[in-house]
Amino acid sequence: MGVSGSRRTRRAEGKGGLTRRTIVVSVLLLGLISGAFAFLLPAIVGLREAVDLTNHSRHVLTSANHLQRLVIDLETGQRGFVIAGEESFLQPWRQARAAIPEQAATLERLATAGAPAQGERARRIRQSIEAYIRDYSVPTVEAARRDPASVHTVAVTQDGKRRVDAIRGQFQQFVTFEDQLLASRQAHAAEAAVRATAVASIGVVGSILLILAFDTYLIRSIVRPVRKAAAVASRLADGDLTARMPETGAGEIGELEVAFNSMGHSLEESRKLTEKAHRRLQLLYDASTAVGTTLDVRRTAEELVEVVVPEFADFVTVDLEVAVVQGDDHHPDEGETLCRVAIGGIGNTASFHPPGGPITWAPPTPQARSLDRGLPVIEPDLRTSTAWRSRDPEEAARILDHGIHSLITTPLRARGMRMGVVSFWRSRLPGRFDEEDLSYAAELAAKAGVVIDNARRYTHERKTALTLQRSLLPQRLPVQPAVEIASRYLPAGAQTGVGGDWFDVIPLSGCRVALVVGDVVGHGIHAAATMGRLRTAVRTLADVDLPPDELLTHLDDLVIHLTGDEQPGTAEGDTAAFAELGATCLYAVYDPVSRCCTMATAGHPLPVLVALDGATELVSGPVGPPLGVGGLPFETTELRLTAGTVVALFTDGLIESRDRDIDQGLAELRRALALPTASLEDTCDTVTGALLGGRAADDAALLLARTAALSPDQIVTWDVPADPAVVTYTRKLAIDQLLVWGLAEMEFVTGLVVSELVTNAMRHGTGPIQLRLIRDRTLICEVSDGSNTAPHLRRARVFDEGGRGLLLVAQLTQSWGTRQSTCGKTIWCEQALPPPVPSSDGTHGDQVSRAA
Repeated sequence: MGVSGSRRTRRAEGKGGLTRRTIVVSVLLLGLISGAFAFLLPAIVGLREAVDLTNHSRHVLTSANHLQRLVIDLETGQRGFVIAGEESFLQPWRQARAAIPEQAATLERLATAGAPAQGERARRIRQSIEAYIRDYSVPTVEAARRDPASVHTVAVTQDGKRRVDAIRGQFQQFVTFEDQLLASRQAHAAEAAVRATAVASIGVVGSILLILAFDTYLIRSIVRPVRKAAAVASRLADGDLTARMPETGAGEIGELEVAFNSMGHSLEESRKLTEKAHRRLQLLYDASTAVGTTLDVRRTAEELVEVVVPEFADFVTVDLEVAVVQGDDHHPDEGETLCRVAIGGIGNTASFHPPGGPITWAPPTPQARSLDRGLPVIEPDLRTSTAWRSRDPEEAARILDHGIHSLITTPLRARGMRMGVVSFWRSRLPGRFDEEDLSYAAELAAKAGVVIDNARRYTHERKTALTLQRSLLPQRLPVQPAVEIASRYLPAGAQTGVGGDWFDVIPLSGCRVALVVGDVVGHGIHAAATMGRLRTAVRTLADVDLPPDELLTHLDDLVIHLTGDEQPGTAEGDTAAFAELGATCLYAVYDPVSRCCTMATAGHPLPVLVALDGATELVSGPVGPPLGVGGLPFETTELRLTAGTVVALFTDGLIESRDRDIDQGLAELRRALALPTASLEDTCDTVTGALLGGRAADDAALLLARTAALSPDQIVTWDVPADPAVVTYTRKLAIDQLLVWGLAEMEFVTGLVVSELVTNAMRHGTGPIQLRLIRDRTLICEVSDGSNTAPHLRRARVFDEGGRGLLLVAQLTQSWGTRQSTCGKTIWCEQALPPPVPSSDGTHGDQVSRAA
């Protein structure tokens, strides 16, 4: 109040000071210049008059001198003519006589204008000259012409001399007086010039002194304060808001100083408020960018704590409903147990309830009120509040002993569902929480609630998708004699979501096995469902025992049809639609009898082979278009593998990432496969650890298959002539082989099956006919012929003579089927081997027969 009052008093006392001084100085300067001009103008006028009179006198003297020369010319011409008598002497006489009247009149006029007395003298001179010409000169010349001797007398000469001397005396008197007048006028002009110079000098010096004095005043009273103001303004502009001006000036300068200092105070206060608002906005921005980067509920809560501490609070605790942490999609009931998922602060948090365990807030506590009412609650002074101590007084005492003095609790809610509560605690910051902090905490919690709910929903969807995907992937790989299998499936991280990578191992007839690996475009439940449909389709087509290229062709048609079904109005084969439902697939069939591996790929990477010595080789062959493109054929690649060769099938998620292209990934895969390991399971761990580091950016699948080969004593083949008479003999050959293998219990069924299959081949097929028995985990009977007609089951009527053969085969065997080949078809069936019978030496019977 005192400072502002003194500023107002100083402004009132000095109001108009600078303006008044400026007006006074301007009036003085104007008066001084006006006075100087008032004295200077008469002096200048007098000087000019004196100069004009001086010039006039000079003109008079010049005219007198000219007239005097004319008189001399007149006298000289007259005397020369009288003495010489020659007319040539009269030429100047005549000229002088003609010019004298005008010149005499001019002299009289000039002299009269300058001084009347001089005019009178000039008039008398004119009269004397006229009398001389009239009375003496002209008569003398005329007399000389008549009688030259008459003018050579002394009397004539003396008379002419007297007259001329008189005229000269008049000229002398006239010139003398004019000289005196000229000198007087020159003196007067000099005096006027001195007077004018003095007056001008006084005016100029006075003006200069007054201007210097005013400039000094301006410099001291205006320029210096303005420079100080400019310097202060520059410092304020550079951010130094503590800059101030000394308030020593008066008038407008004093008001300027007061205004600048007031502006500085206002800017400093505004900067403090702006910095506070900027910190709050920056904190909200950091919360928007740093909270929710992982879509994990616990990690999201921890990120909220990391952002808030220590900018807004010294300690933060986050308590969530258990259902929210688990990603369950249901609304928690009131009073449901919470779980502390995150805690953090500037120091030791041992005074608080530890994270990870359940926590229940009593109804009077601010946390319970926030959670139940859905509104933020502030406790500015915890030492005077008792409600928050009701849950655990001992913990509350520890918190107070830790220096914590203020609390804000805000609920975490999103989409009408309550999820938990956030508690903000202050200890180091001296200021208590206020209403502005309460609204800010509510806004911060609102943003965090949406992000946590997104993480909860993602957790729920991810669990659903993972459950669906794992149910669609093979739960247990089948045990079969062709290959030893090991596999890994690594789902993508939480950011990417569940993908559509898959693999399968499908047993085929004749101890063969199909190895399948594929990848569906996209992530999520849709990709997992599409993967399940493709895997089911592959199994169905594999059960028909189609070659790899034909199987992929049918699978390609299926994807095209699925694209049209899921996107109505889309033409089949539309590449844009394929981008929404696209897939790749590799289908390989390995035969342990021939050790031949036949494969075809639809846009999928070819496998890597690992030899017995550890050398790796990338299979080279044609790669067909991805599934769903259509219009292009698929080609097969045939390999003959050594027993013990490892075939590595994989998806692109294993070898390709943002930091690594496919070529680099393949090179690293080959190096990892070449490392020695104890088993295929260890090889899987080595490969995934080397290429993924335990975590995949995209889902990845790896399928390793170590090939095996059946020994020759497990396979018997006979060529059968197309003669019904040899059926009995063929049956006997089969039974004899069973006896060799120690399978006497299977004689009857096997004999019946062989008879039926061979008879059907002779009756409905064409040659050549071949019978093959394979003994492994089952007994396989195969009959091949050159016909492409596939048999099928039908129910025979009572009196039908045929139609019961395949029905008997299907009833008596474990499984049966037909497969096509390039030279015909093969009908096969499998029978389960009888349980082994212990021998006298303690070994099983089938083991003895295998050894034999």
